[in-house]
Amino acid sequence: MCAYVMVAEDDAKQARLARIYLESEGHRVVVTCDGREALDHIRRAAPDLLVLDVMMPRVDGLDVVRILRAEDHQLPVLMLTARSTEDDLLLGLDLGADDYLTKPYSPRELAARVRTLLRRTRRRTAPDGDAAVFTVGAVILDPLRHTATVDGRHVDFTSAEFRLLCAMAAQPERVFSRGQLLEELHGIDRFVSSRAVDTHIMNLRKKIETSPGRPSRLITVYGVGYKLTAGTCHG
Repeated sequence: MCAYVMVAEDDAKQARLARIYLESEGHRVVVTCDGREALDHIRRAAPDLLVLDVMMPRVDGLDVVRILRAEDHQLPVLMLTARSTEDDLLLGLDLGADDYLTKPYSPRELAARVRTLLRRTRRRTAPDGDAAVFTVGAVILDPLRHTATVDGRHVDFTSAEFRLLCAMAAQPERVFSRGQLLEELHGIDRFVSSRAVDTHIMNLRKKIETSPGRPSRLITVYGVGYKLTAGTCHG
């Protein structure tokens, strides 16, 4: 699956290797070494995926993600970071990053992560070729158009949030373990593991629940995982 990929990386050697490996996969690649330039280019050219270093000059990677999501840019973001603490990784997820690689990393793994992230963010269609629209109570998801309404109002989700919600909406009332939801996310470092899922669940509840502290739609099944319901119970 070929795509237009932006690599925002201020380490010239890392950026060159990323370009070589991604171009070998057939992708069109543009490289920038500056967070502000990355933002300007995304606004102009709308790439399909962003590979983003956290430590960037002028505007750092975390602020780039924060600004993109505030401006409703939904492109997948794969963050590169030398930071190894769980809180740093969770902050990136909370801001809307879809996946992480910690440095040092293999360029082959980078290419594989990009390939899988693109595959997982493709439009989903029903077996007969028509768009599958998921409706669970007042939550309506259209994967083909990547749109969602909750209680009749439009709601924006990051690609990772939307992916998790669609997976649960396709099988309402099914309890998903954290491991199964991590498979939907793909590639989140094992270091953050279940807390990565919990962070996305917390963010989803802020967007789909009337009272996020007393969820009636995205329910915790203690000791097992989470399920999406039509909103008839509390958990």
